[in-house]
Amino acid sequence: MPIEPKRLKTDASDRALRRAEALMPGGVSSPVRAFKAVGGRPLFIASGSGSAIRDIDGNVFLDYVMSWGPLILGHAHPQVVEAVAAALKDGSSFGAPTVREVELAERIAAAMPAIEQVRFVNSGTEATMSAVRLARAATGRPGIIKFEGCYHGHVDALLVRAGSGAMTLGAPSSPGVPDDTVRHTHLVPFNDLAAVRKACEASADQMAAIIVEPVVGNMGCVPPAEGFLQGLREVADRFGLLLIFDEVMTGFRVARGGAAERYGVRPDLVTLGKVIGGGLPVGAYGGRRDLMQQVSPVGPVYQAGTLSGNPLAMAAGIATLDVLAGPGAYAALERASARLEAGLADAVAQAGAAARVQRVGSMLSLFFSAGPVTDYASALRCDTAAFGRFHQGMLARGVYLPPSQFEAWFVSLAHTQEDIDRTVEAARDTLAAGA
Repeated sequence: MPIEPKRLKTDASDRALRRAEALMPGGVSSPVRAFKAVGGRPLFIASGSGSAIRDIDGNVFLDYVMSWGPLILGHAHPQVVEAVAAALKDGSSFGAPTVREVELAERIAAAMPAIEQVRFVNSGTEATMSAVRLARAATGRPGIIKFEGCYHGHVDALLVRAGSGAMTLGAPSSPGVPDDTVRHTHLVPFNDLAAVRKACEASADQMAAIIVEPVVGNMGCVPPAEGFLQGLREVADRFGLLLIFDEVMTGFRVARGGAAERYGVRPDLVTLGKVIGGGLPVGAYGGRRDLMQQVSPVGPVYQAGTLSGNPLAMAAGIATLDVLAGPGAYAALERASARLEAGLADAVAQAGAAARVQRVGSMLSLFFSAGPVTDYASALRCDTAAFGRFHQGMLARGVYLPPSQFEAWFVSLAHTQEDIDRTVEAARDTLAAGA
């Protein structure tokens, strides 16, 4: 049955935005939330439950943003809520070790063989920044190989041709980043192993590490080409570089052991975030014991954080990973995600739209592109105006998508078969209406 678009109530959100714009840049705490890339105005969210969110005007949406990935169990999962409430009763922060840190670290190390030791931080940006510092210290070299379109947080040295909001909101390289800061960052196209080899051959003695989103989520969902990640491992070994997997997005999402498990490649260092905090602010970096033993207070590489290992975030992470460790969790995610992928692909075919679906695990994107998106250049060929129209049409039909062509959608265990089918029907109707 067709899903007719509805005119959304936005009075309360519009008033909240006017108040916010007077006090906060763009009225938001992170750029993509401003909806600039899709030609709309942000909605202020009041609550979430399972697969749905409700805004302050009372509009209800099926949610595929899922807090940009962390909510793999859905909104306000009972076990996560209970765990955080219990932790809060004990105190919100101590600036001292807690057993919950150890318990979450044990779960991470058990799932990810490449992580022999881990350090908790407060965000993915902190994690990548710290991993790069450690790699440079361990190798005694300054150079970093980074892939165009991969986003590793707003770290000065890595904010060069970055993905995520940097692709649509202003320049990919941010003003305020000095030339000297990025002179050791060597850019190569994603999925181009020959370019990586060439960069290493030109200045291997200056290269500390290769950092990569093994499945890119920050220019939309872009999988690695067959053999690409294995090739990076071989290049790193040949030239004495460290291989850093930025699994802030993919960790515990594309597989229990992340992309490293899914593709059978063992990195030297891994950065994590999102899922390991169950929706609370968290990040982590970890890897080989000999490398992590160089981090202060054991070694000379300094990194610290007052709220690192926050007990509320640790409790939420433990609860989330325990649910994911249950029987059938990843199989259920795969079934729901595959159903959504197939349904969207069918809707595109029926509409004759110049669009395609790309998916890895419970991450996917609907690209408005006639050909596959394999790297930064092909991502930039997408019809962002068409995506903006599609986004508005889906919102009017009760489906909340990431407000950018260059962000991945996320499926959770809370998304039911009925949710998926309703989403596909909404996409079918939106595309048929000329999005």
